[in-house]
Amino acid sequence: MAAAAAAATARKTLKSINPFVVRAFSSKNRHFSAVGQPELDTSDSSFTFSSGGAEEEEKKKDDSIFLKAPKSNPRPESSSSSVTMPMSFMTGSIVGKRFYKQVTTREAEDCNGWTVMLDYRTLKTPYKRPLKLPTLSLAKAIAAEWEYQETDGIRPFTMPLMRLACTALERVPLTRVKVIEYLMRKFHQDLVFCRAPGDNDLTRGVLEQQMEKIDPLLDWVESSFGFKPVVYSSLFGGKQEDGLVNAIESLLKKTDDCELAAIDAIASAAHSLIISIGIFCERLLIEEAIELIRLEEDLQVDRWGLVEGGHDVDTADLKVQISSAAVFLELSRRS
Repeated sequence: MAAAAAAATARKTLKSINPFVVRAFSSKNRHFSAVGQPELDTSDSSFTFSSGGAEEEEKKKDDSIFLKAPKSNPRPESSSSSVTMPMSFMTGSIVGKRFYKQVTTREAEDCNGWTVMLDYRTLKTPYKRPLKLPTLSLAKAIAAEWEYQETDGIRPFTMPLMRLACTALERVPLTRVKVIEYLMRKFHQDLVFCRAPGDNDLTRGVLEQQMEKIDPLLDWVESSFGFKPVVYSSLFGGKQEDGLVNAIESLLKKTDDCELAAIDAIASAAHSLIISIGIFCERLLIEEAIELIRLEEDLQVDRWGLVEGGHDVDTADLKVQISSAAVFLELSRRS
């Protein structure tokens, strides 16, 4: 039931997203993320089909899953038993026409995870690793993203869960230490630690709202980690107590790859590791997190007005980034 609900939720969410707007989001740079987008060769925009053989024997470490092609109604590519996404998948560009009819999920051969099947082909990541997912719920949701694709083109910018899965499977295992180090370097400039000056007309009312909305989150941090966060009004940030820094770093080190990928993605969009951890620890809901992130800007919009094509696009961008990472995090924990 949980898997079916996850797939239905993913389909509904994807259908509600304007592909042209989401495509524009994919090109935005994130300044808080250590994982980010890999530097990939985007010249290859076609999928690679593999049927095993000598080449696959040399890559046994890939732990590939293969299914034989149907014996009836053979097709020219019927010998292909797996499909590898092109490197350009991670850039957000359209990567080719839909070449499959049915999307299914199946348990991995080693019974340690779930994979997505495009017809009878096992789906692989751009670096030719099997897309082995930790839960059936997540596999169903990613399968829904592939099912949503139109015949005229596969659009990675409408597949946020798939992109996060590739990051968790390929980038995080290789860069885990650097990811944590980068997040901790940015921790001292966290959004929730910075307060607007109370005597500035341009930010009138912001400080009061920050105290009302953000202070409860800081109180939770103090009660959970044993150290009271330091707030400041300097644009250059301040320095948090070593005890709090060590406690947050210890939490990050205990995460698995999917959790760390989600935390990093949320921190990147929110410019706040604390908000990201709040979602991770189920202290914040998605809507609450977005309200905190946009607190000052929304107050300015109420005061000065909304710029169409600017504020509204930024808000939609933030909702996509935070929601997809939070959903990915939750689904990776469910069986």
